[in-house]
Amino acid sequence: MTRPGDDEFVSVVRSNPAVAEILGRAPQLGLPGWYLTAGGLFQTVWNHLDGRDLCTGIRDYDFFYFDDSDLSYDAENEVIERAATVFDDLGVDVEVRNEARVHLWYEQHFGTPIAPYRSTEDAIDHFVSTTCCFGITTDQGGTDVVYAPHGFDDLFGGIVRPNPRLPMRHVYEAKAARWTTEWPNLTVLPWPTEPTTR
Repeated sequence: MTRPGDDEFVSVVRSNPAVAEILGRAPQLGLPGWYLTAGGLFQTVWNHLDGRDLCTGIRDYDFFYFDDSDLSYDAENEVIERAATVFDDLGVDVEVRNEARVHLWYEQHFGTPIAPYRSTEDAIDHFVSTTCCFGITTDQGGTDVVYAPHGFDDLFGGIVRPNPRLPMRHVYEAKAARWTTEWPNLTVLPWPTEPTTR
């Protein structure tokens, strides 16, 4: 059996019509460092593996960009409003976020401070599960570019693996509990135990 790679991943996620439309329209926004990422991608693959409709159970489609030239809420909100117009007729929730300003609100939302991200890829690297760490964008010629720092084996194997890069065990376990309710064939690996001190 061949190991899954970029081509298989792109083929599966683009079979989800929402993914295909978002990727097709995203360049209109002219945003730096943009990626479609997270649940809209890996959950599409899980649905494919389970033989279900590819949109089933997907709450939203995370659309990240990185613009550190203006970290104001107003600047991000202007982009969110433009994106809402571009994606309005898709019938899905496209959640747009400037990853350059996440550190400004993260602690209030999640209870843990984080350092500023350096890029959209850096933000993707910090998802609570390595199985979430996927992004797809297009280059100037319209060619798909995939960011997959942990590869595809866990994703296509239905394995959810913790990413202890951030100490967010409670978030990982809460997300994994929801995912296994929706996709019961997943194998969830436990959060690594803390080394004991004497």
